[in-house]
Amino acid sequence: MGALSPLDPSSFSRPELAIIRHVSLLLNVDFESKVLNGVAVLNFDVLEDVGELALDISNLSIESVELENGTKLNFDVGDTVPNFGSKLTITLPKQALVGEKLKVRIKYATSPTASALQWLDPNQTSGKKHPYLFSQCQPIHARSIIPCQDSPAVKFTYDAEVTAPEEFTVLMSALRGDVRSNKTSFRQPIPIPSYLLAIAVGVLEQRSLGPRSLVWSEKEEIERSAWEFAETEKYLQAAENLCGPYVWTQYDLLVLPPSFPYGGMENPCLTFVTPTLLAGDRSQADVIVHEIMHSWTGNLVTNKNFEHFWLNEGFTVFLERKVAASLISDPAEAKKSRDFHSLLGLQELSEAVHQELGVENQLTRLVVDLKNCVHPDDAFSTVPYEKGSLFLRYLEDLLGGPGVFDDFMRSYLNQFKQKSLDTDQFKAYLLNYFKDNEQLKSVDWNAWLYTSGMPPVIPQYDTSMTKSVTSLLEKISQSNVNISSADVRAFTPHQLIHFLQELLERQPLPLDTLRLLGREYGLETNTNSEIVYRWLRLCIRSRDHEKLSNAFDFVNHQGRMKYVRPIYRDLYAWEEVRDRAIDNFLKNEQYMMHVSAYTLRKDLHLDD
Repeated sequence: MGALSPLDPSSFSRPELAIIRHVSLLLNVDFESKVLNGVAVLNFDVLEDVGELALDISNLSIESVELENGTKLNFDVGDTVPNFGSKLTITLPKQALVGEKLKVRIKYATSPTASALQWLDPNQTSGKKHPYLFSQCQPIHARSIIPCQDSPAVKFTYDAEVTAPEEFTVLMSALRGDVRSNKTSFRQPIPIPSYLLAIAVGVLEQRSLGPRSLVWSEKEEIERSAWEFAETEKYLQAAENLCGPYVWTQYDLLVLPPSFPYGGMENPCLTFVTPTLLAGDRSQADVIVHEIMHSWTGNLVTNKNFEHFWLNEGFTVFLERKVAASLISDPAEAKKSRDFHSLLGLQELSEAVHQELGVENQLTRLVVDLKNCVHPDDAFSTVPYEKGSLFLRYLEDLLGGPGVFDDFMRSYLNQFKQKSLDTDQFKAYLLNYFKDNEQLKSVDWNAWLYTSGMPPVIPQYDTSMTKSVTSLLEKISQSNVNISSADVRAFTPHQLIHFLQELLERQPLPLDTLRLLGREYGLETNTNSEIVYRWLRLCIRSRDHEKLSNAFDFVNHQGRMKYVRPIYRDLYAWEEVRDRAIDNFLKNEQYMMHVSAYTLRKDLHLDD
């Protein structure tokens, strides 16, 4: 059927005709019915003469639509396109002319199965006493919370007033205003795309992390969270040194219950994070740096639609590694660290391209084709993150190194701030900025942007931090080898992760060797989820029946897709336990966020 609309294959809306500039929300949180209900007032700028407005909705009950003056408007809800929702067409009483401003008031309620919302029962929370609600609108689930132009090409400011039971804290992707008994007000003065609309409601506590940051969580996690993320202000300052001022005023973190499907979500003013980051050693702080960098790449400068998702994620990974390295005082060590993390990313990219997706899959291109109802959730992988970051590193090396490329980055961020762009606009800006640089002529744009598989060029990374890992791998591959804890005593957590990832790319180890590694290298008792996840995958691939209960326990107690999906895929590949894996998923599906259940059903071939 091609694209749903001309500008965005994933949206029914027509923002080129009339565009939303501001949204005012009055919402009530109903834990009994598991719905949000209330009113959205949409402020449009009319760009061409129009007689109707087209919006995206998904499973919303529309009660009434009217103009600001109370004039009732006719509306039609189109047929549902599976996973994309429906087109809400609003008929205007007379044609709106170019330059007019319209305010449309929509009274509505969400569905208990809204794909952007997860309603948790008390037993799914740490405190076990109160329910909890949180949202995940990226990529195209905002339409299940409010009628909107659910395309990142559209950016709007918003204000909100949310009513919730008195003992609950309400947080949104905005600056928090007054809290009066059961009502909380918010305002977001910087235009955002719909996927950055966010809400969370729970019985929460807070701790200060610095002059502009609080961390929020249930009381059971609050002290661990405050310790784990204590260096947030340091990361913010390092990010500002590279990218310019942080414009969102507040940078808070919310540690969500375990079913949250991502490592983090960069909602403005309020980053959502998974509790799997609470490693107890601050080794997963790179996720926080990643979400901070989205304050510039993604939130301020945004992909025009999700075919160009690499403009959000590739840039963010690229900047995240530069900022993390800038925190190391010795320049030589900083470069080693940046390159080591780039090599870890290259490992994950290689697994995604060669094992998960396949080298011919068009979803391994940087710019993907989402027409014909390819859902952005289906296109989600490590490719836009790592292949995108690698492309920028290649350009940086080619065009004169960090000294030259950092100035370009700041210029790019300044040029496109508060705008949405596509890959052609990025390319045109780069070509113009470096128009006197002869090296640009050697870039094979088609190979980088539109060709499937691994990137055409891999930079010459410094491998000094991988040498000890490589020599350990060689040692283990020999027979009658003496394995002892001394082998990994000097390893950082990330070197141990690299070691395990390398083992995953090789033939499964004999079970007795694997168990010896687990004991001697402390893998059996490690609490870092990045290490636990890889260790469990190795055990599954070596067909260790004793570790099956640990694997099921792991996937049942946190919903981070980065971990859960590969483990389920490995379990599915083990024919003897395939049915048990499917039964386990079906039993737990009801507790998962929509995107996790949706993608896992595909991984387990339940919808074939």
